[in-house]
Amino acid sequence: MPKSETRIKALLALEDGTIFSGRSFTGQAESVGEVVFNTSMSGYQEILTDPSYCGQMVTMTYPLIGNYGVNEEDVESDRIQVKALLVKECQEFPSNWRSSKSLADYLRAGGVPGIEGIDTRALTRHIRLAGAMKAALSTTDLNPDSLVEKARQAPNMEGQDLVREVTCPEPVLWQDGRPVKLTGGMEGFQWPDRPGNWRVVAMDYGVKYNILRSLEDRGCTILVMPATTDSDTINGLQPDGLFLSNGPGDPAAVTYAVKTIAEQLGKRPIFGICLGHQLIGLALGGKTFKLKFGHRGANQPVKDVGTGKVEITSQNHGFCVDMESLDIPDIELSHINLNDNTLEGLVHRGIPLFSVQYHPEASPGPHDAGYLFDRFIALMKRHSPRS
Repeated sequence: MPKSETRIKALLALEDGTIFSGRSFTGQAESVGEVVFNTSMSGYQEILTDPSYCGQMVTMTYPLIGNYGVNEEDVESDRIQVKALLVKECQEFPSNWRSSKSLADYLRAGGVPGIEGIDTRALTRHIRLAGAMKAALSTTDLNPDSLVEKARQAPNMEGQDLVREVTCPEPVLWQDGRPVKLTGGMEGFQWPDRPGNWRVVAMDYGVKYNILRSLEDRGCTILVMPATTDSDTINGLQPDGLFLSNGPGDPAAVTYAVKTIAEQLGKRPIFGICLGHQLIGLALGGKTFKLKFGHRGANQPVKDVGTGKVEITSQNHGFCVDMESLDIPDIELSHINLNDNTLEGLVHRGIPLFSVQYHPEASPGPHDAGYLFDRFIALMKRHSPRS
């Protein structure tokens, strides 16, 4: 029997009334969220588990997805984060020595819809022209008008604080490549006695595991803290550095994080990635804005303004810092996106602070941006009272 005959019909309706048809390869489903596209040719498991995709349906532009299956190691969080995965064709029978299950089984176990047969080229082109927008998909409600209305009733990405949905509920230590709960909680917490290691508080706005792996590989002891942690708590921990993670939603809605960061400026070295970069921009008094269709993929060219070198970067963001809103002489643009000239990095010349919009831990280059973690270590060496 042809594969198409074993699938359940599904409809995807965009808020502007555009309809796409496909087939569910994970069973009955209905979901709403913002539809975005990712141009990566591989890395779908990392994309599925990236907390920055919370609230979004992801369209993969590469036509065949699932050919190498999934495994237990290549994850960026403890669960699938996307609202749905939209592909042209899903490979039912993966072939890779590391594969432990198929993509369909993985999505099904996570309760996340997988839809194939979508004209992903047409959908991507539509988003590029009209912008990312809300959508609804269903295998049970096949009435286009009804689905369009469901899409329109979905919450807008602007104004949404999705960080609260993905942050850790309590502090955890990152040890040997995994999160470890604190025995007895934070009461009486003492940093592990590891000579030469740098003590880093990582604010979890939706942190990717590979960021924590990259810091640990460079000798950091990492305490991952909930996004709502206040400045006094951070001061009491006396870390050598503060890391601000990636995450989902509208940065302007995460007001509690902006307040904490503003109170931490100048107290210790700070490094921010993606949402962390945007929150730094807000804490410095700047503004953010929503991009038309965002930057999502493993092939975004970024120029280091200081060196003139071009890095091929991995990105996943829909908002951007408005550099012109940062009217501070000591703030310097450090990186720029060569596709649309948007801000990709900034540095403060007066205090130990820098950030980038892209993901240096994702390594599409493959190691073009790894130096940024080394820069953070160098700042801690220079400014930590323990150095």
